Amino acid sequence: MTIVRTKSVELSIIPAIAYKQKLTSGGAGIKILRLDTEATAAATLDKSTGEPVPYGKIDETLFPIEAFEEAMELTLGMPYSGRQNIKIDVSKYTEKVEEPEQEIIDMVNSDEYQAIIERYSDEKGKLNYALMNKDFIKFASKSKTVADMVANSMSRDEILTFIIKSRATFIADKKESLDDEHIKILIETLDEINTRSAFKELKNFINKLLSKKRI
Repeated sequence: MTIVRTKSVELSIIPAIAYKQKLTSGGAGIKILRLDTEATAAATLDKSTGEPVPYGKIDETLFPIEAFEEAMELTLGMPYSGRQNIKIDVSKYTEKVEEPEQEIIDMVNSDEYQAIIERYSDEKGKLNYALMNKDFIKFASKSKTVADMVANSMSRDEILTFIIKSRATFIADKKESLDDEHIKILIETLDEINTRSAFKELKNFINKLLSKKRI
């Protein structure tokens, strides 16, 4: 079993490394591991504000809130992948593998997610949201099916699901599309890479189409 998390990053505020991980309860969290003592701390990320919310009782002298904020900034845009858990050897400051925490892989290992990450990541390995949205909007603007859905006053989420399902299938070079529930999880996973909505511009584009229909 593996943990769905980003690569680890080294913090400057405290001697520690950190990563963002996908939680079994849904959403994302930040985990920090001190390098100078066998102490760890975690925080969940509020889906509304994107702010870290410490999980359980945390010693703020070891893990100040600024450390969580730095970890969020350093992992911003980093994609998830299935990785082994990290155990710090304090005496040597090295990583070694221990029994991993139980986490859910979800869509991270899917062909669709991997294809999207590969296609739209920049030279630093971070997901380029602007490029991804531009490509999906270009498809939507030319799609007769999208035009028909707008004409039939279907909901924004229904149209969004169709667009992402169609593009993800094409990008992954698959013959069969994911079902709506898997597309929902795919969107949530992409959303968790950044504090903003992964398809914010695409959603705004759909809203404009629907607004014109109502006029």
